[in-house]
Amino acid sequence: MISAVADRAFLPVKSMLEQVGDMMILTGKTIISALRPPYPYGGELVNQFLFALRLCWFPLLVSTVAFGYGAPGLQAGNFLTIFGAIDRLGGFFVLASIREFAPFVTAIIVSGVAGTAICADLGARKIREELDALQVLGVDPVKNLVVPRFLALMVITGLFNVYALLFGIFGGVIATLTFDAPLGPFFTTLLTNASIPDLWGSVVKTTSFGAIIAIISCYKGMTASGGAEGVGRAVNQAVVATITVVFAFNYVFTQVLLATNPEISVIK
Repeated sequence: MISAVADRAFLPVKSMLEQVGDMMILTGKTIISALRPPYPYGGELVNQFLFALRLCWFPLLVSTVAFGYGAPGLQAGNFLTIFGAIDRLGGFFVLASIREFAPFVTAIIVSGVAGTAICADLGARKIREELDALQVLGVDPVKNLVVPRFLALMVITGLFNVYALLFGIFGGVIATLTFDAPLGPFFTTLLTNASIPDLWGSVVKTTSFGAIIAIISCYKGMTASGGAEGVGRAVNQAVVATITVVFAFNYVFTQVLLATNPEISVIK
């Protein structure tokens, strides 16, 4: 009886660890399949890239401008105005937008829009037994379905990060004008504090977010069961798991980046 109770109590932890292990295996298979010839996924890669681009560009534009204007813009601007230091708002944007908000908003939008679409598509194929049929025909689902989505999301998130940076800073420009402050000091402190490690770190981090989104979305879709309800459940789990892992990965990545580049942690 005690053994049965213990098994039931630790079942969620066991299930989570098994899923993490399966995702790591899928990641390894995906990387190996992407590097090993033949490369039949070129057309699918382009289609997935254009698909994600078409779905995500407008929500990302609205979200980055709103975040840039609201959180680091108005809120930080109100605080800095108290001390007569509104000219430091540009330096704050290096910390807020370039290092954190732009990558996070990009990851959330890509996960909520493109990641859910990928999960639902693969989940529908799974419950219709299309994935099993591909394996019977000798077609590798990882190379032909997972790899193009994995590469497409990595590329699109890296590019979208630059896009998010531009529109996030544009939100800061609007906030600066809202306080009737000149734009010269904003851009001066922005460029003074921005560094190459900030920029490449932001792009590399967001590209890694794309890989995480792709792996989790593909795994949840390819392991969906229980009909349409099961696909919906898999999509929900994919979004929650993606955002959780992205937050955890961001913490580790930021700590490593700051430890190796201590000069970027100080606002001048």
